[in-house]
Amino acid sequence: MDMILVWSSAISEVGYDPQSMRMTILFTSGGMYTYCRVPQHVYDGLMAAPSKGTYFDHHIRDRYHC
Repeated sequence: MDMILVWSSAISEVGYDPQSMRMTILFTSGGMYTYCRVPQHVYDGLMAAPSKGTYFDHHIRDRYHC
């Protein structure tokens, strides 16, 4: 999975594999987490969000556990 650098104070890189629906997020704090069964529209929403940290909090955090 390729990681894409993003402009965010909370998130530094995001990777997504549409085949497996897995998303990996590298946080600026250094933590890296993988989320499972993430729909394409959630990934697209994160990448388009003006505040990726806020989008993550509202749409991804505590969901999509592996």
